Amino acid sequence: MTLAPLIDLNDGNRIPQLGLGTWPLDDEQAAAAVAQAVEAGYRHIDTAVKYGNERGVGNGIRASGVDRSELFITTKLDGEFQGHDRAVAGLEGSLARLGLDYVDLLLIHWPLPGRDQYISTWQTFERLQAEGKVRSIGVSNFKPAHLERLMAETDVVPAVNQIQLSPAITRSAEREFHRRHGIITESYSPLGGSGAGLLGAPILSQLAEKHGKTPGQLVLRWHIQNGLVTIPKTASPERMAENLDVFDFALDPQDLAELSILDEGPGAGNDSDQTGH
Repeated sequence: MTLAPLIDLNDGNRIPQLGLGTWPLDDEQAAAAVAQAVEAGYRHIDTAVKYGNERGVGNGIRASGVDRSELFITTKLDGEFQGHDRAVAGLEGSLARLGLDYVDLLLIHWPLPGRDQYISTWQTFERLQAEGKVRSIGVSNFKPAHLERLMAETDVVPAVNQIQLSPAITRSAEREFHRRHGIITESYSPLGGSGAGLLGAPILSQLAEKHGKTPGQLVLRWHIQNGLVTIPKTASPERMAENLDVFDFALDPQDLAELSILDEGPGAGNDSDQTGH
């Protein structure tokens, strides 16, 4: 059984480098997918309040038969739970739906800078971590400017920033900022979203043939070699196994250079100053 390597976080905890994303699965689908993923070797599962499937994720965890201590579970609180102590009830609700005593990683889902509540929310996250209800705390969709303010006005540097990221949306400036501050970059939509899109690029087919892998495996290997944590989403047991089978080959410097043509530039992807929930 293949297990993903563990990446050190800035708080002393460790996160599996490859996990299972669960959006947009419903409870029933999530329960089946999580149990199948754990059987395949996944130890990192990502969910969120907004996904509406935390109960299913919890059911899948219990159905897997694997001890809770072996799993890394992430959930995210959206704007409903921003502002002072609203995150307390948010986390309590997540834990109840998941059927867990703690989560390994709790994220602020979006900065929502127009509301100006992510600082007080983060201060509540700090307290929840100190109380042992979460192991690590982080953010999602935060830009460097949001992170700079957060670090200037609070005490704990986020362990993770989960952002939209792929060979087409490389976020190189954000990744460098994270590196300088000891924040792990986690990629969501790592395969570029639905449709042919990124995975239909001719260069991926050429490199897949060279390495005897699929285009999706080439893209996930790109994330791994860039030191990113990544959470491809699928409900297919076959695709789960395929996504995890990316640790037995390597992209060479020429491969990486050729893949750089896929980069759509710094303006690609969502803008969290303009969107969020």
